[in-house]
Amino acid sequence: MRSTLGVLRGWFFNQPYLLLVFTTLMWGGNVVAGKLAVGEVSPMMVTFLRWFISFGTLAVVARGPIQAEWRLLLPHWRYVLMMGAIGFTAFNALFYEAAHYTTAVNIAIIQGSTPIFILIGAVLFFGGAVGPIQAAGVALTILGVALTASHGDVGVLTALSFNRGDLWLLVASVLYAAYTILLRRRPATSGLVFFAALALAACITSVPLVIAEAVAGQLQWPTLKGWAVLLYVAWLPSLLCQICYIRALELIGPSRASAFYNLVPVFGALLSTTLLREPFSLSDALALAMVIGGILVAERGRAR
Repeated sequence: MRSTLGVLRGWFFNQPYLLLVFTTLMWGGNVVAGKLAVGEVSPMMVTFLRWFISFGTLAVVARGPIQAEWRLLLPHWRYVLMMGAIGFTAFNALFYEAAHYTTAVNIAIIQGSTPIFILIGAVLFFGGAVGPIQAAGVALTILGVALTASHGDVGVLTALSFNRGDLWLLVASVLYAAYTILLRRRPATSGLVFFAALALAACITSVPLVIAEAVAGQLQWPTLKGWAVLLYVAWLPSLLCQICYIRALELIGPSRASAFYNLVPVFGALLSTTLLREPFSLSDALALAMVIGGILVAERGRAR
């Protein structure tokens, strides 16, 4: 039985599309978790504790690999600290803070810009090529995000207004795109150990944010429900999914993986319907079809 599970695990971690679909599904669940966390734990406390729990879990269950490989990461400590800061700490802090000032529509649409930044960065800094069909596929996924955000009402899109929360979210999207692109330069260690190092870096770099939140009198320790949300966020969207994401990028690169990112708001809408009993409309189904269709088009037309 154990050998069978090992074979399945090995097979799964060599399937980039399954890894990306699973990752974006769990990240979509993070949208629901964010809604459930309101009033149960403060934003910067979530940012710190999710990575603290992730690192603490790995320190226990993966102590052997970490002890065997941590010396390989020491020469790259500045890179690790930077990646943990921009990809984990800053992205989450800006995202949670922006949610206090902007609308769900704006969040979904601005998040949809991340694949564009990934493609641009890959072309500018790594000489990647993007074919017109691949670009059209990514554009189709972005239209799907817009359809999800507006619930099929064009008037919602034409009436959009932007504020400082939108600016923070745009910065967060750029930072996550940079994190995705820079994963190409990660040290030659296993994804598990590399993620453990990033989680530790995120713990360290998020401490000043927790202190600032406490000084402002806005710090809230998790309630029982808040702890339940935190455990989900720490173990699935943070720990397991980041390892899957790192592995998927290792297999197919950031340019090809970028279109999958727009499954996040669509999965978020589907899970909100299922778990929070929010309405699911024909436009949501059409949006899902557009995002999946865009991914298929982008894959078919990828530059060779």
